[in-house]
This record gives sequence, C-alpha cells and structure tokens, in this order.
Amino acid sequence: MSIPIADPEVGDAELKGVVDVLESGQLAAGEAVSEFEARFADYCGAEHAVATTNGTTALHTALTAVGVEQGDTVVTTPFSFVATANTIRFAGAEPVFADVDPETFNLDPHAVEQVVRDRDGDVDGIMPVHLYGLSAEMDHLREIAEEYDVPLVEDAAQAHGAGYHDETAGSMGDAACFSFYPTKNMTTGEGGMITTNDEEVANAARRFVNHGRSQSGYEHVEVGHNFRMTNLCAAIGVAQMDRIRGFNEARRENAAFLTEGLADTDAVTPTEPEGLRHVYHQYTIRVGNREELIEQLDDHGVGSGIYYPNPIHELEAYEDYTGPTDLDVAETVAQQALSLPVHPNLTQADLETIVDVMHEVDVEPVDPVATTEVPNV
Repeated sequence: MSIPIADPEVGDAELKGVVDVLESGQLAAGEAVSEFEARFADYCGAEHAVATTNGTTALHTALTAVGVEQGDTVVTTPFSFVATANTIRFAGAEPVFADVDPETFNLDPHAVEQVVRDRDGDVDGIMPVHLYGLSAEMDHLREIAEEYDVPLVEDAAQAHGAGYHDETAGSMGDAACFSFYPTKNMTTGEGGMITTNDEEVANAARRFVNHGRSQSGYEHVEVGHNFRMTNLCAAIGVAQMDRIRGFNEARRENAAFLTEGLADTDAVTPTEPEGLRHVYHQYTIRVGNREELIEQLDDHGVGSGIYYPNPIHELEAYEDYTGPTDLDVAETVAQQALSLPVHPNLTQADLETIVDVMHEVDVEPVDPVATTEVPNV
C-alpha cells in the first residue's frame, strides 16, 4: 500500500532513549518507567499511573484493582477489540453487553441503563470504551455507576489525549487503561498504562503487576502477575510524550480534511459531539457497500481497515455467552464500519487521493439505525 492505514512514527529521540537504557544496564523496571508513569499521569490529569506490558494486562490489572472478582458481572460494549471482554473474564467475571450509539460507536448509556434494570441492579462494574479516539458519554455513565455503587473503568486504549468537556480520558473513572501498541496514537512498541485518582487502586495495581509484592523485599501479600513494563519500552514512551500532542493535532487536521472532502458523498463520517475532543485513532466511516469500496481503495493503493467485522458476542470464543443479545446497533455498524488512513504521516497528496477515490466509487448510503430509549422510572 502506498498509503497505509497506519504508520508508526519513531525517530532519533526514541532511539537515543533506548540506547541510553541499554548502556545503563538497567533494562527492566527502573527510572525510565517511573518518569514515563509520572509524565503520562500528568498528561491525563490523573493522580497516579502504573505502567504494564500491554493494554490487555492494563485492563486485567485495573479490573482486579477496583475489586472485580470471581462470579461478578461487568457491563461493556460488544463493539470493540476482543481484549475488552477477555479481560473481564481474566478477572474472573463475565461480560454483559449493552448496545452502542450508531453515531459515536460508543456504549449507549440508555442501553446500559436498560441492561442494569433488566438485571434488577445486579451488576458489579461498567467498562465503557472510548472507541477510535472519542470519549464515551461519561456523565451519564457515571450517574449509573454511582446509582448502583459499582466501579467505572475506562478502556481508553485508543484515546490518548481525548477530551470530554473539561476532562481528559484517563481521569474520569475509578481507573482507566491505555495501550501503546505500534498503531496507537503513541507507542512504546508494546505497553500499557493504568491511570487513577485513587491511591488504593494504584497501590493494588502496582502489587498485581509485580507478583503481588509489597513495596519492599520478598513480601508477597497476594497472588499477582509479572506485568511490569521494561525500561526499554518506557524510554520510547518518554520520547513519545514530547510528540503526542503534535501527533493528535495532525490526526485532527487530517480528519477535518477528510470530513470536508467526503461531505458530498453518502458516507457517514465521524461525529464529534459538542464539548468533546476526538483524537482519531481511527477515522471510521459507515457505508452500505463496504466490500466494493475496499476493492476500489486497494486498487488505488489506499489502505483501509475493518475495526471490527464482528461484535464480540458473535465470535466463536464467546459462543457460551448467555447475556443480552438484542444488540442490533452493534451488529449493524459492524457490517458498515470502514476506517480510512488518518495517521500523522499522511501528505496532502495522500489526503487528496483518499478523497478522490471516495468520489470515484458509487458509495451506497446506510439505513438509519434505531437507538435505545429508556423511560424515566
């Protein structure tokens, strides 16, 4: 592909950071990890940050740290990468899916309310995903979490720097989790981070990622894992902290160009609700003839991606799922969603090519999708 769907950006600063760590001889957890945690917490407006090996282990750790345990249930979205649901199971709980909003692709709070009411309040956590770089509707979700006294964990794996009114992703729930996989808005190669404003949650997370070890010696107060980030990965992360704001601005500018350029097509372009700041990990449109469009883009050297072709409850790994399956919106958008390149390394010519190709194919419109309405009781 001459215009790839993703193009990770690393340079001299990242290389120098890695070389410095190699020369120091301290390759595992150390000063680079501590610096990265402090800087990332500050970036998110959170009090604490705990680095991990990847976004999946961050989610597993956070769920455990907020008290999710064997036999619990956690309400989440079926339209996400499978790790969202997998980590609930890793924590010993079961995911219960609620439907999504077709415009934002995020967990629909009205659908969450309906699921919780149908279960007579018998849930033990809520985990929204800030999908594609856009924050979920956190005020409404916080109200539900507070009403039923359950923890709220943000899956912010794709939302580094996303804004929700005067707040930032990573600072709004009891805990939040990020991924630093190479295609994310910033990377450490592989890596993850938990952010929280709760010191007890932070301490529990630090123990869990380090074999359940207390702050000193070989005192293991609980069963834990080795989910620690290395200094090598953290050194890349420290360098990326100096660049993440620029990366996000470039993504937003590229997204604005695409949205303007596609305005006269039948593609449904991404939305940015008032007061929210989308950081466009993916620029995801909805079309009625996705496969034809993919072929046209491919013929012109334009990469694209389907994130995600099947909602989680339809995956073979979840054939034993017994929760709600009236998830019509998630099932519909999974057949329509297509992501176009939006990464910071796109040139103006690249952007114009994407728009031109989109005009060459006869984009079919999508049918309206009904959303969940819940009456006040």
